[in-house]
Amino acid sequence: MKKLFSTFIILLIAATLTSAGVHKYYVSVFQIEYSVKKKELQVTGRIFIDDLEKSLNTKHGKKFNIGTSREDPEATAIITQYLADKVSIKVNGKAVAFKFLAKEVEDDQLVCYLTVPAPKKIETIEVRNTVLFEMFRTQQNMINAKVGTERKSLLLTYDTPSGTVTF
Repeated sequence: MKKLFSTFIILLIAATLTSAGVHKYYVSVFQIEYSVKKKELQVTGRIFIDDLEKSLNTKHGKKFNIGTSREDPEATAIITQYLADKVSIKVNGKAVAFKFLAKEVEDDQLVCYLTVPAPKKIETIEVRNTVLFEMFRTQQNMINAKVGTERKSLLLTYDTPSGTVTF
């Protein structure tokens, strides 16, 4: 009986570990916060490095080694262009271009810092975010926006790549 119980526990652990590898989640998070002082939206995007590299490597046919000592010298420019192609923002119905400020690595994520000029009064923010949709149909891009004390969120998917929050 003891041997049967031990075998059951080992099989249960093996099944749990195996299933964890099969069900990977594909998520990025973009935080948008309005700075009254600077009259801009400050955007922080967090994307898993391995997923981003898979997409960039496939598109460009080379390895970028993001966040390592072997990072390709063109990596920042390629990432900036990738984000420009995949993320668009409208403030109060008007399209605005973002400025890429910097990137850094935190654990297994690439954190990108962007700014967008914004008017004094923000009524709506529309975001289209198709980051990694070309690689993962199950990719989800979460958008968290804050203007003053008001917070709004969007969950963008392959089938619904854009959305609007109203303040």
